[in-house]
Amino acid sequence: MKILERKVYRGPNYYSYRPVIRLTLDLEELEAYPTSELPGFTAALLALIPTLHEHGCSYGTPGGFVRRLEEGTWLGHVLEHVAIELQCLAGTPVTFGKTRGAGEIGVYHVVYSFQQEEVGLDAGRLAERVLRSLLPADLPSTLPEAERAAFNFTLELEELAALTDRVALGPSTGSLVKAAEERNIPWIRLNEGSLVQFGHGRYQKRIQATVTSETRHIAVDIAQDKELTARLLDDMGIPVPRQRVVNEEGAAAEASHAIGFPVVVKPLDASHGRGVSLNLQNEAEVRLAFQKAQEHRSYVIVEKFIPGRDYRVLVVNGHVVAVAERVPGHVVGDGEHTVQELIDIVNSDPPQGVGHEKVLTRLLVDHQALRLLEQAGLTLASVLATGRVLYLRSTGNLSTGGTAIDRTDEICYENKEIAIRAAQVVGLDVAGIDFITPDIGRPISEVGGGIVEVNAAPGFRMHVAPSEGTPRDVAGPVMDMLFPPGAASRIPMAAITGTNGKTTTSRMVAHILKMSGHYVGLTTTDGIYIDGERYLSGDMTGPWSARVVLKHPLVDAAVLETARGGILREGLGYDRVDVGAVLNVAGDHLGLKGVETLEDLAAVKALVVEVVREGGYAVLNADDPLTVAMAERSEGEPFYFTFDLRNPVVQAHVRRGGRAIVLEEGLNGQMLTLYERNQHIPLLWSHLIPATLEGRARFNVANALAAAAITRALGVKVENIRQGLRTFDSSHFQVPGRLNVYDHHPFRVIVDYGHNPPAVQAMADLVQALPRKGRAIGVVAAPGDRRDADIQAIGGIAGRTFDLLFCREDYSHRGRAPGEVAGLVHRAAAAAGLAEERIVEIWDETEAIAAALATAQTGDLLVIFADDVQAAWKQVIYWGQGRPESPTPTETPVFAESAPGAAFASDTILGEAPTPASRVRSLHAADSSDRFRLPPVERSSADAAAGIRGVGHDD
Repeated sequence: MKILERKVYRGPNYYSYRPVIRLTLDLEELEAYPTSELPGFTAALLALIPTLHEHGCSYGTPGGFVRRLEEGTWLGHVLEHVAIELQCLAGTPVTFGKTRGAGEIGVYHVVYSFQQEEVGLDAGRLAERVLRSLLPADLPSTLPEAERAAFNFTLELEELAALTDRVALGPSTGSLVKAAEERNIPWIRLNEGSLVQFGHGRYQKRIQATVTSETRHIAVDIAQDKELTARLLDDMGIPVPRQRVVNEEGAAAEASHAIGFPVVVKPLDASHGRGVSLNLQNEAEVRLAFQKAQEHRSYVIVEKFIPGRDYRVLVVNGHVVAVAERVPGHVVGDGEHTVQELIDIVNSDPPQGVGHEKVLTRLLVDHQALRLLEQAGLTLASVLATGRVLYLRSTGNLSTGGTAIDRTDEICYENKEIAIRAAQVVGLDVAGIDFITPDIGRPISEVGGGIVEVNAAPGFRMHVAPSEGTPRDVAGPVMDMLFPPGAASRIPMAAITGTNGKTTTSRMVAHILKMSGHYVGLTTTDGIYIDGERYLSGDMTGPWSARVVLKHPLVDAAVLETARGGILREGLGYDRVDVGAVLNVAGDHLGLKGVETLEDLAAVKALVVEVVREGGYAVLNADDPLTVAMAERSEGEPFYFTFDLRNPVVQAHVRRGGRAIVLEEGLNGQMLTLYERNQHIPLLWSHLIPATLEGRARFNVANALAAAAITRALGVKVENIRQGLRTFDSSHFQVPGRLNVYDHHPFRVIVDYGHNPPAVQAMADLVQALPRKGRAIGVVAAPGDRRDADIQAIGGIAGRTFDLLFCREDYSHRGRAPGEVAGLVHRAAAAAGLAEERIVEIWDETEAIAAALATAQTGDLLVIFADDVQAAWKQVIYWGQGRPESPTPTETPVFAESAPGAAFASDTILGEAPTPASRVRSLHAADSSDRFRLPPVERSSADAAAGIRGVGHDD
């Protein structure tokens, strides 16, 4: 048994809408051993992890999983349950999991949810070792004898729990995240600590523990300066103890005499009760306490000790939301155990932990505990009488072992008002007000007491999980302060996927939104764009790039191109969208990462419509049956687009009052027409959209239909959609690598990134639709990781389309041998009818493009399917500098390297000059000097008369 692959899906994914881990597990010989065939395995597993009895599994009731074990189930399924349970035991409860075959005998995908990625991965590793440790010794997959002897499950589980403590959100931050989820407010963890973003884009708010983006920095500074806080409160008539600030031991002793014993000694600005000593009765105690306080801060406060109980009053946005009495850490005698034994018993309680990560915190034996023991006339070896309480801390801070009792319903009105006033004086939106008084239910003006501290970033643990009393929702008021009811937390978001067209459509949508006044964040295959400026370059169609956009503080609309690869690699980078669009599902990437059929590919791409929020829209291509079927998988309303006015799906939808964008035939051409709520609204003639090349580029007409539907679903006005489409072209600067046309040579050049049969066929249709005087020349390749059938299909289309074909290779062969892809394209083109003397293999892309440019003549149409789009475009636009306007086929082109960073072929060889055999291969028998002297292409007189006018960007 071995794990072949570990993958982490951090957002909605192919398996679940929650984060999951997928282990690809090869059972090897254990495929022949279900649990019923492993003697003693089930009993040993349940003895080791008895809480597995609680798993319902497919039976849905506790004990269901045990029943499956006894009936016989495979160890992939067992691994899933153990990984889930280990996370629960470590302190991150999860419940979801499933195990499915991976397509090979004995290989399974084991999928289970997680809260913390590191904990989930380590739980999977530990689960594997647990299973292998329980296997019969004669099976190959069992742990080696030495490793089995050294395996200590209890110790490893404790290490997993310790990891959870380090990486999990604390109680305060976790409660705020829970409150956000209950209000459908999205959140993103920004670091490994407690910095969290709530909301997206311009609506975002941040918290660090319980400090919010609305907390004033100056207020935090005031709260940290305890002496200044006391002075400001005293000025406002709020009762506070007398105090002095000192930085020398002698001065501390002098201050204690001046104030009068008993006193309190504490650091000027420490937190969590660190260095605090209470109820000091003499100068010796003060001097020792001063030394301990100075370990945390050079300046120390000596203040009058106020007798009474310790209460924390939590004020949020000017309202008291919770009150807790804090009881110092203590043990209660039983007449049998020593003080040390009682401490050990308390610390063994499962809720106990270290610091703030658990509901309770372990008691420590330090100088404060020893001082209190000495005051009580006891030692750690003393046996406490039954019922006697021994306090080991002088403060009630939970971080030092204190416990909390909820008193929210007991605080009187006067004390509430004092707490609110104290928070206002300091200026905190979230404040923990520490009262010392005999009874919080009676005014301190009557029973005595006062405020001893005002705390910024107060912990919520004592309120959300008190030791006694009712838990209080204190995070909810904070979220309601940050996002008042009705306030926006999400920006408009559109997720766009499809086999082809998603980049152009995404850019169209972003352009329309920008023209409508939005500050747009866009992710595409060539980068992340913020308000039209490229922030990061590269393929940015995955979840990481989506989160970058959503974290930008100025973005107020997001357009997220979402590729198949990102979904399969990590899932989505967002939880919900307003509009999810699937443009088409065609044959590409089949045979990769478990996607074998078009139906498999459709199931992956459907994820973007499955996460559409209720009330949103699923924009779907009504001419593609696979996308039409996705309407049933979305909570959003379908918004169809179609070329066919008579499409029955669209007709029925429109008659029900649904929305659709339809291409309608008219006297002057084809009109993009909006149907919505029984209205018929003409939008724009397709030939007036520059990106469609006067309507001839049908694929961009389809992209325009989709973009219009998406933006209308986002609430954009019809006028703005019209203007956006009118002003969007397919230039290299607008849509790099997508139908980029260059008309400044004697021949026309189109650079495109098409890399699958449907994309190449769409370009072939355009080649036939465009008028031209000369030949159609193609520079064609295919990605090496595609199936032979797909590469051959590309070659066949090229063979039927072009009069002259250059077969090249991508820079990355993706597992293929050099020349293998070019050979497949070559042979398929020949089989499709293109003469051998019209096919040339030049494997290097730069050299292939240079050869094609040198070969092109006046009136020709050269189509370059580029791998490095930027370099190819520069090569095209700088071609011909310093050479005759109309080249002859055998000339060697000379390139002027005038642009920094341009990728030029300064020594590209054609005709009579030599070329390395590894890069250029001519598979026909023609002499090299005649290689490109091809017979003229016969064209109709109508084509010749049409010329090439009427389709350029300048027309």
